[in-house]
Amino acid sequence: MAAAPAKSPPRLDELGLAFRRVYRALNRIRGRDTHLHGTELSHAQFQLLIELEERGELPAGELAAAAQLAPGTVTQMLDALAESGHVERLRSDTDRRVVVSRLTPGGRRQIEAKRAAWRERWERTLEGVSERELRAATNVLERLAAMFEEQAGNSPCRPGPQAGSEA
Repeated sequence: MAAAPAKSPPRLDELGLAFRRVYRALNRIRGRDTHLHGTELSHAQFQLLIELEERGELPAGELAAAAQLAPGTVTQMLDALAESGHVERLRSDTDRRVVVSRLTPGGRRQIEAKRAAWRERWERTLEGVSERELRAATNVLERLAAMFEEQAGNSPCRPGPQAGSEA
């Protein structure tokens, strides 16, 4: 007979629920941003632009791996981004068989505009939070991120504790 899973301490359950609420709220905001404006980029398209900004020109396969998306999906997204003028696709200088994508000035402007809008929303949302609270939240989030990254790198994918797992 299998042992019943250990009950999480109440504070861990509360943290998991709070984390899930924040995650869901951010997803709703991202979705709203995309659906309010027909010309607005999807979150996934924006992530591709960010990867190109950070890494420079890339073949679709490398971009897919960096963005953790399927290569076919990335190819379709790149076609749409090229059509809208956010990226250009061209042959690699080092291997003419390879097609790479790179940001256009319009793509860079799109990134800057989206970041500015998010920064304004972020500042407006957090304007009532004290410097001390912001520092404490930053410390906790950085520590959690480091612990989760360590877990992700050290353990095989298998079910674990479920506190806050529906994020």
